[in-house]
Amino acid sequence: MKQGIIVFLNGTSSSGKTSISIELKKQSEVPIYHLSVDDFCNGMFLNYIDFINEIYPDLEPTAEEDGPKVAQIITNPMISLYYSTIKLFSALGMNVIVDTVIDQDECFNACVDLLADHPILFVGVTCSKEELVRREQLRGDRNIGLAISQYDKVYRFSDYDIEVNTETLKPNECASKIINFIGSGQEGSAFIKLKRKQ
Repeated sequence: MKQGIIVFLNGTSSSGKTSISIELKKQSEVPIYHLSVDDFCNGMFLNYIDFINEIYPDLEPTAEEDGPKVAQIITNPMISLYYSTIKLFSALGMNVIVDTVIDQDECFNACVDLLADHPILFVGVTCSKEELVRREQLRGDRNIGLAISQYDKVYRFSDYDIEVNTETLKPNECASKIINFIGSGQEGSAFIKLKRKQ
């Protein structure tokens, strides 16, 4: 079975990944599925909490809650399952857009190992710090400074198959650029290079 193409969008919060994903779905001549890490983890976490509450309705923790520790215990496996779901989509022949923020080396290294043998296009989604702050203020649903706090970590890569600047290009133009790259027959090689560097 032919593997589905993975379009892996790498950018900070508010960089424009979701807007590009929507346009990719509109412009693509073949079905392509948008797999957002926010939607995935929120859905998984709510189902997990429902499961715990239903199976253990009288659960009473004996230790004080440690928010960061609890998040690490639950979040890291969810991120791992998220990446495995991307691989599953591709293995089943489905094209998928990956909309996530890369801010943990350990998780991303595992992702590179998992997906490097699949047809994957690594796309850098960029804009200036000033524009990120402006967008956060306009959105009103993000903590001001979140994107800047992610900036250096997320944009530490130089090995992209293609880059799009959402400050100079509209989402539909970014999507067209990505689709044209795929249509040209070029294959993504960035993940293979990243794997060699590990």
